[in-house]
This record gives sequence, structure tokens and C-alpha cells, in this order.
Amino acid sequence: MAARFVYKAIAMFFFVGLGILSPGAAASEGAAPAAFGGPPPPAIVIGFVGGFIARDSAIHGGVQLAAHLREKYPSGVFVKVFENRNGEEARQDILRLLDTDHDGKLTPEEKQRARIVIYGHSWGGSETVNLARELQKDGIPVLMTIQIDSVQKFNGDDSVIPANVLQAANFYQASGLVRGRPAIRAADPARTKIIGNFKFDYTQHPVECPGFPWYARIFEKSHIGIECDPRVLDQVEALIRSELPEPAPASGT
Repeated sequence: MAARFVYKAIAMFFFVGLGILSPGAAASEGAAPAAFGGPPPPAIVIGFVGGFIARDSAIHGGVQLAAHLREKYPSGVFVKVFENRNGEEARQDILRLLDTDHDGKLTPEEKQRARIVIYGHSWGGSETVNLARELQKDGIPVLMTIQIDSVQKFNGDDSVIPANVLQAANFYQASGLVRGRPAIRAADPARTKIIGNFKFDYTQHPVECPGFPWYARIFEKSHIGIECDPRVLDQVEALIRSELPEPAPASGT
């Protein structure tokens, strides 16, 4: 069995076990990219950190997730984290990676071969949707968006998933001063599958976030808790890996 189906099953197991997704609600696999000659572009995973956090701040869950994916996929997958203010930089990286003949422009075939997953926390969740919306203007499909306690930025609505996105998931918590968006919806339900809006509660069982500033641990305890929660990170990783090619076997095996 291909690894993508294994990780899809792992993700669905998590959701069913938590009682937030029924077995019949599994996400569709989606259409295969159009046939096209030449070398395929890598699968692309883009992450966005929240607030004014640096893209390489290793205490944050989204940065740790990207590092783990790079370790598991040393080739064939492009993984990069950006500050949420740098969505255009992420878009330019995507356009460059999809331009496999290096002629400076994307053909319809090159666009349809895209295999892109975008995720983000807080303002990074909002930028996840913003980037997907910009890619829609470019005519580029997105396999999946994942928002983690998404907080809407001034320059876009993070509640409506554009129609170029095949699947979308939303993880949120609803306590404290900073609260994530409780629900996302598809601009076109016929084209986008909303995997679910998954609520987590940290009021009784908070998650510790070592290394975070004292003010975040006091005033944003649940908001950062969901980013540090290993249950959430495991589920997000399982969803991402369900859309990636099978990783190359370790050397010597």
C-alpha cells in the first residue's frame, strides 16, 4: 500500500478516535495531475508562523513540523516556512518550482501538475488562505490547506476557502484572549471538501510550551497550547503526509 494512503488512514484514525469525524467522512483523494512530459516538480509544503515570529524559531510547532518533514523527505518534497507577512515570497517560490522548463512562464500543464499543501498557525492560518487565493488567480490548484487556531489578518477573509483548494481542515480552540476561527466553509462545496472544524479545549488540561515568552504563556495560553499540542501536530502531519509521495527508503535498507 502506498504511503499516502497509510498516512491518510492514520489521520482518519485520529479524527474518529476523538469523536470529531465519522468513518464515512473521509476526504476524497482528488484528481491526478494531467499527463505531461519532462521532470515532475517536487511536492510543495508551505508553512506560515503566526504573529511576528521568525520563520526559523524552533520552539514553534509549525517550524518543528517542517524540520521533521524535511528529515523524512530528503528529496522530492520542498518544505519551507515563512513569516505570515511574506506570502508573496512563498508564492514566488511556488511559481519557480512549478516552472520545470525554466522559461519564466507557467503553461497550463505545469500548473496542473502542482501538488501543494499549505498550513499555518494564528495569522499564519489566515495567510494560508490568502496564499491559496492568490494561487487561484494564477490558475494553480492546491491539494490541501490546514489552519491551526487561525486569526484573521486585515487583508483577507480566512473563513472562506477558495475553489482551487481540494480539501481543507481547521483546528481551533475557543478560550482565552486570542481565539481561533471556529469554522471555515468552501466558496464552492462542489470543488472543495471541508474535512472538518476540530475543536480542542485546554481549560482543564493545558499544554505547556517551553521556551515561549512569559506574556504568551499568560495571555495566550490556549492559543499557543494548540500549536504545542502533540496531538494536533501529529494529526496535521498525518494529513500533510497523506498528500506526499512515498518517502525514499533509508540508506542501507
